[in-house]
Amino acid sequence: MCIFVVCNKMTERIKYKRYTDMKNFVEELRWRGMIQDIMPGTEEKLMEGSTAAYVGIDPTADSLHIGHMVSIMILKHFQNCGHKPIALVGGATGMIGDPSMKSQERNLLDEETLNHNVACIKAQLSKFLDFESDVENKAELVNNYDWMKNFSFLDFTRDIGKHITVNYMMAKDSVKKRLSGEARDGMSFTEFTYQLLQGYDFLYLYEHKGCTLQMGGADQWGNITTGSELIRRILGKEAFALTCPLITKADGGKFGKTEKGNIWLDPERTSPYQFYQFWLNVSDSDAEKYIKIFTMLSKEEIDAAIAQHSEAPERRELQKLLAKEVTTMVHGAAEYENAVAASQMLFGNATKDALMSLDEKTFLAVFDGVPTFEVAAEKFPIGVIDLLAGESSVFPSKGECRKMIQANGVSINKEKVGDINAQIGEESFINGKYILAQKGKKNYFIIKIA
Repeated sequence: MCIFVVCNKMTERIKYKRYTDMKNFVEELRWRGMIQDIMPGTEEKLMEGSTAAYVGIDPTADSLHIGHMVSIMILKHFQNCGHKPIALVGGATGMIGDPSMKSQERNLLDEETLNHNVACIKAQLSKFLDFESDVENKAELVNNYDWMKNFSFLDFTRDIGKHITVNYMMAKDSVKKRLSGEARDGMSFTEFTYQLLQGYDFLYLYEHKGCTLQMGGADQWGNITTGSELIRRILGKEAFALTCPLITKADGGKFGKTEKGNIWLDPERTSPYQFYQFWLNVSDSDAEKYIKIFTMLSKEEIDAAIAQHSEAPERRELQKLLAKEVTTMVHGAAEYENAVAASQMLFGNATKDALMSLDEKTFLAVFDGVPTFEVAAEKFPIGVIDLLAGESSVFPSKGECRKMIQANGVSINKEKVGDINAQIGEESFINGKYILAQKGKKNYFIIKIA
């Protein structure tokens, strides 16, 4: 079951604009560094008047991760500039798997799993795009399974396949790399057809939704241009393509990846605290790049923030602003405030009340890696020295524990222990099952009540 924190329903309402006062979408992306390739004539076409564009997302999981956010932000900017964004969830193509940038074929998903993933993804997209208002350019979610499920193999090969040659398909980088010997297992016919299926999506949306532009990551250029070529050959019409760069980190590491895996948008997979910490800890150079891509701040606001940061980089004000904007957009203002408060647990002057207010997931995330001891519930109430130097090994001896308490160097749940005879009972349990012990300023220990 996927669980989402529902953001404030006061979704940003975006007014539908006439082309006469339309904001230049391409220029907006250009200064943000969000354009890799663009088909000639795209910018001019968009300035003629409002149109529709789509981005495709394969529902391989029940949550998006921050690697998806570049494409999502492009859709958000597209809507903000007066155009109609369409988010296509690949219920059909997700059953096959995109070979682009993949060295091995993906496992295929069953229909039940796909439907579950689609529902979860729509809930997350609603945090970025306006699907609900009555404006003409409100966002729309479509699932290509709806138009592919009744399409027979014979119909598809006869009506669509004959318009694109095998030579054309094999010339795409995503195919060539898999057939060149770089990949051990080659490519199945199933994956080979992927670009044609994606191309048909573009054709279908062009005919039924007036969609003239497809956007996506740089690795999608081949698939996207196959779609525009299909439209040209079948309809004799012009369609356009735009891709954004694949996001990298300054140190060469993969963006959005940690030792524990992806940074997800679902708070059950990646807690708001962990999400906030990811952005807070990026390098200065990455912060300058990411704040343009992952926030809606204006050029003037971003330039001012970068200038301010350069005066005192050690204060990490740019990272703090980035973390605030992205965390608030994805999880809401309340979760952002909780994440900031949780961040103070290790390095700030956090109070017992603040500690006790943490939910279990956040508590464990904040103190991840801290030594943990288990003590049976029936041992409580218990003297603090017996707890720290008897039932647990926070201290190697009761004598050392006693001396540390007398030196005002021991805390239980962020409160100094002033009495060597102090008793610790159930009222000290965090979430009913944890106690946080602190020896000195930086040495933390968790006592789990078993």
